[in-house]
Amino acid sequence: MTASAAELLDEAATMADRVGEGHDHHRTGFGPTTVGSARVAAAVELGAARAAVTWHERTTRRDAWRWLPAEHRAARLLDAARAYLQADDPASAGRALVDADRTAPAEVRHRPAARSVLAQVVRDPHAPATIVQLALALGVT
Repeated sequence: MTASAAELLDEAATMADRVGEGHDHHRTGFGPTTVGSARVAAAVELGAARAAVTWHERTTRRDAWRWLPAEHRAARLLDAARAYLQADDPASAGRALVDADRTAPAEVRHRPAARSVLAQVVRDPHAPATIVQLALALGVT
């Protein structure tokens, strides 16, 4: 991750820690869990797959993960799927896609980036049946 991105995310994390989880009185959606999700997205975009996977796994273990809107969770799961693909772990990418589809199907079914990740995962010879079924249902090959 670039120094400037890391510095900005660290600054956001400091502020998020002050706000805390579950104390979003202004309904901004801001808190430590959303900053963790932002770290995943930034790391994926910067090609830091291992860092993205680590942040994703930490973030989804937080209780506040369940409090995020379904669409936000699904979008972050798509980021995680991309990270797992970059880390050469198509099985975990597939699990993240299935979780995203169960959480907010429209995020997977209508986002071009999700369909692209699905197409990559389904090409893996060990792709789970759930991924193959999802790809067939969406006409993704």
